[in-house]
Amino acid sequence: MELGEMARFVIRPSFVPFSVHWPVEDPFGIESAESNRFARPMKIVTVAEMVAMERATAASGFGYDQMMAAAGGALAAVVAEHAPAGGLILALIGPGNNGGDGLVACARLQEAGHRVAAYIWKRKEADDPLVAAVREPLWAEADPGHERLQALTSEAAVIVDALLGTGNVRPIGGSLATLLEAVHASLKRRREQLPLRLDPTRPQPADRPLIVACDCPSGLNCDTGAIDPLALPADLTVTFALPKVGHFLAPGAAFCGRLIVAEIGIDRRLAPDSAPDLLTGAELAGWLPARSPLAHKGTFGRALIVAGSGRFPGAAAIACQAAYAAGAGLVHLAAIPLVGHTVAARLAEPVHTALPGTPPDAATALAPAAAKVLEDILPGHDALLVGPGLSTDPETVAFVRAFLTGRTSPLPPLVVDADALNALAQLGLSPAALPPLSILTPHPGEMARLTGLSTAAVNADRWAVARRFAGSWGQIVVLKGAHTVIAHPDGRLAISPFANAALATAGSGDVLAGILVALLAQGLEPWAAAQVGVYLHALAGRLAAQSRGPTLLAGDIARFVPQALAQWR
Repeated sequence: MELGEMARFVIRPSFVPFSVHWPVEDPFGIESAESNRFARPMKIVTVAEMVAMERATAASGFGYDQMMAAAGGALAAVVAEHAPAGGLILALIGPGNNGGDGLVACARLQEAGHRVAAYIWKRKEADDPLVAAVREPLWAEADPGHERLQALTSEAAVIVDALLGTGNVRPIGGSLATLLEAVHASLKRRREQLPLRLDPTRPQPADRPLIVACDCPSGLNCDTGAIDPLALPADLTVTFALPKVGHFLAPGAAFCGRLIVAEIGIDRRLAPDSAPDLLTGAELAGWLPARSPLAHKGTFGRALIVAGSGRFPGAAAIACQAAYAAGAGLVHLAAIPLVGHTVAARLAEPVHTALPGTPPDAATALAPAAAKVLEDILPGHDALLVGPGLSTDPETVAFVRAFLTGRTSPLPPLVVDADALNALAQLGLSPAALPPLSILTPHPGEMARLTGLSTAAVNADRWAVARRFAGSWGQIVVLKGAHTVIAHPDGRLAISPFANAALATAGSGDVLAGILVALLAQGLEPWAAAQVGVYLHALAGRLAAQSRGPTLLAGDIARFVPQALAQWR
């Protein structure tokens, strides 16, 4: 499995240690209405916020020992599901509550008949009842050269990392560094001892065990995403109650693998309102536009798309294809003739209006006069997309100024993408000049141009940058990338659970823009459309990658949008 590929699950503590669990990204994993823990969106919290939630829960009568029992049971359930029959489970145990969760999991797994070796780095109490519940624990102090640890690592089918929890912020050093160096060395030898893979299509022995992190990979800073060089990259991370900020920030997010959120008796409503929301299919499903069997094409809205140039004619085609795939009843493309002809040769469905270009004898980009033509055709459209592939030709930049800023007549709900954003930056215009609550879809480079920041500065603090400028501009900002950030001008923030390299392909943003305008055309308000659109785009990318492989064309993503919708519904 891909590190950083984020499929998430929820586990109910009342059924641990061996409960059924559901992917949060999967629309069939709808939360039970019987628990008020699911009465609000899933939040992403800091370490301090999680500590405060645990204290409040303990003060209400559900104690730390009960939370630990639930956490250890949930961890055991995940490990049991993924451990091969008869395979050795090696648990690396640390001194704190994280190690306590690991010890509970070891006891549960041993009770269920699994082969488990609990290798204890250290524990705070000499007479620890959690250690006493585990059969034949092994102590690092009795294995000074780590020979036993390396032998276990070379045999293990699963390694459970329960060394350090979410509260650790210090670099790994001392005896723990020596221990992890021994694990890394054993894993390296294990890979090197495999036969050379001459035919990658044939089954080969596993070159490494499955690594399951308890709450977080040891060495991850759960507030910043910083990761220690000695951290073990996890295939699965089982975190408790709510995900943590560091699970979604680079570079540490790539070390978490698939993130599993296990309920352990903490009320989700204790999280602060200001904490970001995590997009989940179950919670967004209620926002999907209805598809009545008695509907007609007008029911599903008319989307107007202004896109394409001589250099980027395909952007218009991709956006139109995605808009239809996402459910728009009618898609109207307004573009220079060259782009219109290109799109017509590929897609039969869009309606076309020819816009004037420059120079007139061989038009390759929009001219300012296109603004007047668009004014005449705007009435009757339910949503508008401007930007994919327009180019930054000076005449096109002038068109963007004329059409999008300083207007007296209203525009329909608006998506501003790609070169329309670049034109604003080139003009030195603030996106605040656009109609309020427009959806802006910059990638980090475009965000840097709009804000005057460097791309590195944008990437260094994506959440804060998106939130700050959404507020100052009065717009909804969709800052694209792994774990796309969606910011509302009132301060709300939502984070995509997806980090998928298959989406990193030319034209992928045009697919997202087409989806967004289609959702607006179907009547979703902009904040809902932005969240549903980001999730739908990423879900289609995942399905496309599962079907076609990890390297995709943008058209592949668009073609899987209907399948993503069908599965989600």
